Amino acid sequence: MPSISKKGFSMPESPIRKLVPYAEKAKKEGVKVIHLNIGQPDIKTPKIALDAVKNNTISVLSYSRTEGSEAYREKLARYYANHDIEVTAQDILVTTGGSEALSFTMGSIADSDDEIIIPEPFYANYNGFATAMGVTVVPVVSQIDNNFALPPIEAFEKLITPRTKAILICNPGNPTGYLYTREEIKKIAAIAKKHDLFLISDEVYREFTYDGKEHYSILQEPGMDEHAIIVDSVSKRYSMCGARIGCMVSKNKDVMKTALKFAQARLSPPTYAQIASEAALETPLSYFEDVKKEYVSRRNLLIGELEKIEGIKIGHPQGAFYCIAELPIKDTDVFAQWLLEEFRVDGETVMVAPAAGFYASEGLGKNQIRIAYVLDKDRLKRAVFILKEALKSYKDQ
Repeated sequence: MPSISKKGFSMPESPIRKLVPYAEKAKKEGVKVIHLNIGQPDIKTPKIALDAVKNNTISVLSYSRTEGSEAYREKLARYYANHDIEVTAQDILVTTGGSEALSFTMGSIADSDDEIIIPEPFYANYNGFATAMGVTVVPVVSQIDNNFALPPIEAFEKLITPRTKAILICNPGNPTGYLYTREEIKKIAAIAKKHDLFLISDEVYREFTYDGKEHYSILQEPGMDEHAIIVDSVSKRYSMCGARIGCMVSKNKDVMKTALKFAQARLSPPTYAQIASEAALETPLSYFEDVKKEYVSRRNLLIGELEKIEGIKIGHPQGAFYCIAELPIKDTDVFAQWLLEEFRVDGETVMVAPAAGFYASEGLGKNQIRIAYVLDKDRLKRAVFILKEALKSYKDQ
């Protein structure tokens, strides 16, 4: 029998999606499943984006340019300028979601077995992108006890080897909701320059910062033109996860020239989704103001309710719409499956994302879960109540 690749065997399962069969089985049995596991916002997509697709006059749905339409990239450049990030359309490559931007980035800067340092916990699919590209993830641990702040500079420098090509951060963070301060960005940028590394920043949650705090991009930091690569996406910003439009942004011409070759191999990003994404850039600021207020309200309710549960430790998010909760149990993978298979409160249960999949270090995150607060407050409150009752009933395994 033919065998599959070693790479295929080593590809990690998604900690977010691997429990879906259990959730679907529960639903078929009439159980109502409250989803805390996935960052799919319930916020409505801007009408201007949907109308742009509905009302277009395309007669032939043709390929777009490999790098994305010029009109869209020009408008993206103006969007970044409004955030004090000075780039041109030539510094932008439109991709099929932020996922493709990350894959192109890794493929462009790293060879097989080269290393990328990433503060953990991190977005679980970074493991998958790295495996697909033959890149080795080198984790540097951030701690829930200090709210997942940037690890000490010494911790990074101890990990740098001749094979280290880049440092990758997510700002604000998924799964932690941590927002790096300007001072932290300056410190990590200084490491990149000192050791001649790339600094990759996943900034898809840029708009969602709370408590009066502001986002500071790596491309706002002086002297980073040759080092900085931004990964971005419309998915969360405009509640357009299904559009699958992202982009890669860098002033490093060699990086962008190389990434374009990867992009040519997949031909072009989707045309209709670019039309929607271009229109979405006209979304009024009031949209984001309202969305931020809603997420702050949800975050405050979620944290307040979780803090009532004995034995739970919680990270306090300052951005995005996730938080990490540490539970008084041994293995949240087992717990999450038990919730879906066995536990019910009046015909309802909750689906959570076990956090071990957000780490690269073996054994870390086993007693943690990621919660996405993308549901209305009534559903969030109900979900935390069910979680509280589940913890009372659960027999640790």
